[in-house]
Formats: sequence, structure tokens, C-alpha cells
Amino acid sequence: MWESAPWNKCSLMLKNSGVVLEWVERRENFLTFAIVLIHMRTHGLKQSLWHLQAPPGSIYVAQLTRRPDVTGTLLAYKGELGDYYCMAAKAVGLACPDYKRMHEGFKLAYTDMAKKYPCFGYAAKMPNIVWWKTCVKDSFIRAGYDYDEETFEKVFRRIYSVFGSSAPYTIFEDSQPFLRWAREQGIIVGLVSNAEYRYQDVILPALGLNKGSEWDFGVFSGLEGVEKPDPRIYEIALEKAGNIAPEETLHIGDSMRKDYLPAKSVGMHALLVDRFKVPDADSWRKSGAVVLPDLVAVQAWLTSADKPH
Repeated sequence: MWESAPWNKCSLMLKNSGVVLEWVERRENFLTFAIVLIHMRTHGLKQSLWHLQAPPGSIYVAQLTRRPDVTGTLLAYKGELGDYYCMAAKAVGLACPDYKRMHEGFKLAYTDMAKKYPCFGYAAKMPNIVWWKTCVKDSFIRAGYDYDEETFEKVFRRIYSVFGSSAPYTIFEDSQPFLRWAREQGIIVGLVSNAEYRYQDVILPALGLNKGSEWDFGVFSGLEGVEKPDPRIYEIALEKAGNIAPEETLHIGDSMRKDYLPAKSVGMHALLVDRFKVPDADSWRKSGAVVLPDLVAVQAWLTSADKPH
């Protein structure tokens, strides 16, 4: 029984007048998003993209989010890993696992599973629920909790159910308005994500991010067998966007390694957003990047003739 999990990378791609929004999964209670604009057709948006093309090697970057319990450009993760594992344990009459031990155990277990069976077991044809059951069980064992099979099954089912719903997440106030604004500009919105199918089918719609009103297509690592920072995931997104030229796109993300660099490597322009004023944002500014605080600022920047340096 191997399925999806609490943390997942995802990228939204807004295409055609185009934006690609990228939603990145963070492994340690982190959930983040990124954005790419493609084929800017309005005067303001077109100028924004052209401006980024001007100085060689000085694409503007804005850090998105990095925070232990809440991260993302579009979504925030509510609470800590331990909160949900504690609720699951209590539901079957067990004491709460130690938060710190559980968190560390999960990090180790997730990292190991991601190495052995990347993309949620795609190449091994492993069902998502089996991938996650193995990962969660190993998380408990590494944290010092070796439950019998019947007890673990009850705990796991609750954890799996919770993280397959919208319960652990909240949407930032500017997310839906920004996506709708982008589509009103003629932008086709797509999702490019290190995530499994439940984000596409259940979680995003439950949070008010629906296919057809906020986004148009998705590229999920669990379904494609490719995950960030592999540049191929961006190439797949460009193909699904109608073979849009990468130089006509602007990527907005939160990770230099997983978003900015791979997007740049396929020819995209790049931008990052910093909701939580992370230390890395200063070094990104010094490298010639634009750093913006949220999607309201991104929208204003995209429609303004004066761009920050």
C-alpha cells in the first residue's frame, strides 16, 4: 500500500500568454510553489518579460518561501508533522510520538525512499499507497516506535487519509486571485509538481484551485516519472503548454537549486518570491535577482513599466 504523502513538490504552469506556476514539494513539512509566464501578450506583461531578457546573466529572482511549518507561494502547510502523527496515534489509543524524533525519523525515511524509489515508485510501478506505507512505517521505526502490524495499519490509514485531503493545508489569500488574473490575461495555467495524483484530483480542488478556473493542465512527478531538479520536467511542461519556446517563459520559484537553475538550464527566465524574508534572498539579490514578497507584488511588477533592480 504505497501512496502519496504529506509533502509534495508542485509547479503551476500558466501557459499561452503564459505562466507556469510551479508547486514544489518540501520534504520537511515544506510545501512550496513557483511560477512561469509564457507568451506575454498584454503590453505590460510583454515589457516585463523583455526587461528580463536585457542584461545578460542577470535574470531577476525572488525567494518564495522556506519555513519549518508554513511554506509556499500558493499553499501553506498547517502545523507540524508531529501534529498529524499524534492525532493518528491518539485515535487508536496510543500516546503521541515525540515530535522531534518523529520529524527526524520522517526526514531519514523519506530521503531513503526517494533515493530507492524516486517519483513515488514510478519506475518500479509501485502503488503510491505502498510507497507511503513503507515510508511512514520506516519513519516510526527510526523514531523508536515499532508498532505491531495491526496497530500500525490503523495509524497509517489515518495519516494517509489526512494527507490525501485539504486538512493539512491552507491557501494564501493572494493565490486564487493571482491565478484567476493570469488566466484573464489569456494565460493557460498548468501544474508542474513533484507530487502524486491526489494533489491534482483532490487537494488542489478542495482548496479552491480547480482545473478549468485556476489551472488548465498538470505535470506531476508521480505520473510522469521525472522530478525536479531534473530539467526534463520543465521540458515536459513546455510540451504540454503547446511547445512554447523556453525563452518566452518566466519562472517564479522558491529554490535556487530545484527551481531557478533547472528552469534556466532549459532556457527559461526566472524569478523568485520571498514571503518569509529568508536569509538567502539577500545573496540572490546580489546576484542580480528581483526579490518580491508575494503574488500581489508579482502581479504589480508584471504590469508595471518600472521594474526593481
